[in-house]
Amino acid sequence: MVSARQGRGRYRKYSPAERSTAVAAVAEFGLKRAAAKHKVPASTLADWAKKQSAPGAGPAAGGQAAKEKKARVAKRYTPSQRAEILELAAQEGASAASAARGVSRFAIYDWRRKVERAASGKGSSPTSGPAPEEIEERRDREILAEWKKHPGLGPSQIRNQLRAKCIKVSVNTTRRVMEDAGYRPPKVRRQPHDQRYEAVRPNHIWHLDFVHRHIHRATTFTLILIDDHSRYVVGHGVDDAERADMVLDTFEEAVRRHGRPEMVMHDKGGAFWSWRGISRFTSLLTELGIDQVVAEAKEWNGKVEVFNANLHKELFDVQRFVDVSEMKRRLAAHLHFYNHGRTHHALGGLLVPADRYFGRAEEVLARIEAGVPRDSTDVLELRDRSLELFKVLSRNGVAEVWLMGQRLWPAPS
Repeated sequence: MVSARQGRGRYRKYSPAERSTAVAAVAEFGLKRAAAKHKVPASTLADWAKKQSAPGAGPAAGGQAAKEKKARVAKRYTPSQRAEILELAAQEGASAASAARGVSRFAIYDWRRKVERAASGKGSSPTSGPAPEEIEERRDREILAEWKKHPGLGPSQIRNQLRAKCIKVSVNTTRRVMEDAGYRPPKVRRQPHDQRYEAVRPNHIWHLDFVHRHIHRATTFTLILIDDHSRYVVGHGVDDAERADMVLDTFEEAVRRHGRPEMVMHDKGGAFWSWRGISRFTSLLTELGIDQVVAEAKEWNGKVEVFNANLHKELFDVQRFVDVSEMKRRLAAHLHFYNHGRTHHALGGLLVPADRYFGRAEEVLARIEAGVPRDSTDVLELRDRSLELFKVLSRNGVAEVWLMGQRLWPAPS
């Protein structure tokens, strides 16, 4: 509703339809006759007609919407851009420079005052930035600080960690700074292959494998459960042998926390597979309705194999453990960092596994693109996760009911 003042302090309210009718009468009868016919002040009717004729204004646009103005977005200027604007303002004036460069006159006046104070030794000048040596020194400090925090990461991974914090640096520069500080790249034999695959959604495929490591005289076997789509570690367990009991407990705990996968893949290890009869793990998968895929070649289980190699390089080869209990504590802390803080090459170099697993990849990329660095405390809690547990579909006119990635009705043939 729109109000117009009539008489002594009294207002009459007009609906959008009445307002449109009055404005349309202006073209037919003129402003004064239309105002007298519809009992609207001539000034008010003229204001309505002016707003309606504005570009993008609808016939029933409200007065409040017409008053809305587009919010201005603050823009940052580099020291060299400020110097150019001040030079133009000295030649043509502040108003001309403001109109030519799209900067406020008051900003130009403020820059002038700061330059004058800097000339007298009071404060810094807005037209002068840090020297190139200072910029390089600051960059090297950022690289070495990130490497000291995570000594198991290589140059490209350190570069990705800095990119997530909105610090741009090349891999070659990162490698040179790290090598000057004592970094030596590991010798790794790589076997190229061109057959790749990736699950289409979280909890589509889980990979299972053991990591063997000696802690002093104690032998440890670490079970890793990793999601194929996101590379998120959904569960882990540590024992002194490859036992089926530990596999069942770890797998059931992962299902309770993250839901049931559609299929699992392993390498026919003794804790997963039985050459005579049916193993306990296979019975559990059958009971839960989970498909089992046996990796005939190690490349099939390549994602967890690569993870195991990185686990050796980033944790076991860097840390020294007093006993198995300390190893378990540091392993849990490292896996938490891997899921929520370590950027992954396979995810574009900016995302961590939790971003894709919990479906917030687009949000994180938008924040980084806007210049908002990733915070170390930016961790998605389990209570904030978003998983598709139940859905109803219509395929070719036939309704389907799905639960935890498995079709319940009609029953799969």
